[in-house]
Amino acid sequence: MDTSAFHRVRQDFSLPDEYPRPALDEAEHAAATAPAGSRRDATDVPLVTIDPPGARDLDQAMAIERVGDGYRVHYAIADVGAFVVPEGELDQEARGRGQTLYLPDGKVPLHPPVLSEAVASLLPDQTAPAALWTIDLDHRGELVDARVDRALVRSRAQLEYRTALAEGHESIALLPEVGRLRRERAIERGAVELQLPDQRVERDGDGWRLALRLRNDTDAWNAEISLLTGTAAAKIMIDARIGVLRTLPPVDPEAVEWLRRSAATLGLDWPAAVPVARFLSGLDAARPGVMALYMDATRLLRGAGYTVFDGAEPELSEHAGIAAPYAHVTAPLRRLVDRFATEVCLAVCAGEPVPEWVRTALPTLPDLMAASDGLAAKVDRACLDQVEAWVLADRVGEEFDAVVLRAGAESAEVFIVEPPVLARCAGAGLPEGATIRVRLTEVDVDRRRVSFAPATTLVPGRDEGTEGTARD
Repeated sequence: MDTSAFHRVRQDFSLPDEYPRPALDEAEHAAATAPAGSRRDATDVPLVTIDPPGARDLDQAMAIERVGDGYRVHYAIADVGAFVVPEGELDQEARGRGQTLYLPDGKVPLHPPVLSEAVASLLPDQTAPAALWTIDLDHRGELVDARVDRALVRSRAQLEYRTALAEGHESIALLPEVGRLRRERAIERGAVELQLPDQRVERDGDGWRLALRLRNDTDAWNAEISLLTGTAAAKIMIDARIGVLRTLPPVDPEAVEWLRRSAATLGLDWPAAVPVARFLSGLDAARPGVMALYMDATRLLRGAGYTVFDGAEPELSEHAGIAAPYAHVTAPLRRLVDRFATEVCLAVCAGEPVPEWVRTALPTLPDLMAASDGLAAKVDRACLDQVEAWVLADRVGEEFDAVVLRAGAESAEVFIVEPPVLARCAGAGLPEGATIRVRLTEVDVDRRRVSFAPATTLVPGRDEGTEGTARD
């Protein structure tokens, strides 16, 4: 297996392999210098992080406690602003990158590792500067109050998604309870969540393999805390009439009706009185018909972008997928826009003017992030395509089980069950949601392309026997 192709992916997309010396000098100087400004000492808050195994760029740490009949969420976010000189060499380089890009053999970091994987990261047993959110919820998990300030924090432990709750750390003992409440409130609002499995590349000895990871409860509950913080940040910025929001236009009612027809075709029972958010939340993502419907439902969530405003409330403030105003503030080590939104919230909560360098930068962020998001999607797809070609290179002519996810006039998008491959399959009229037999007809490793054609249909028509029902 030729792993040099990841290097070729980097070349194809002109990805930088190192930081420019002036920007790196700034980062190294910042790493060796104590952060400027006053901070409250919050090292007594028993924070923990939940991240993939081996991660070093840790943006978030949390601790949840019960207060009366409600809850208090302490959520520390890495304070990148403590290390980056506004409009300096490092700032300009980060603006050009936009976000950390993840490839199977390594990352192209937004910030140099001397910061993002060391002094700026919320690593365990390290005192680090943070933007510390204090968020109060009532007994139903509804937001009551939120504020953020600069603090010094110290994480007690670095937990992994798969085992975080099993370890029984007291700081996240209430995470399932709060996570469920927040998810239920989101469904009530009409938040649309698609629980598509995550196709990923993993090391396999000296090579690589494809794996499929279904979202588990810890993933979902951890995400709810991040979403909670993003909605709190959005409210702070909207009330102050300055900031940058992550927005998504309202769902088109015609698209919902189209999705209802698609669900009926797939044999999924969708009662007329059940809203789209509740229906989708009650489905089993592992079922073939549900996977196909989730792929169809992605058209409900098109048009995401960033909305900047300064002096007046924005015309578009909500994110349709969340059914509330929302902002990116929880991943500043890995995503550029979070640093600027956080600086706005810090200034507002401190009763201070938003720094002029932040105001000047805000209008540039939507274009910078759009370019970065587009590049990240292309790089991710290229890496997956490359590994798909590698693992299938010697299997031309073999047949595989596949789920038809989205059918077109002359071909369909199909998901191969084993190995987990997302590909195009030639053929007209392939039944969405059906499990069919496909034959691998061609593999082009250099062009990262695999081709399939139908063989024998195993389960014609709809996904029989796997009906999903909406949760009451």
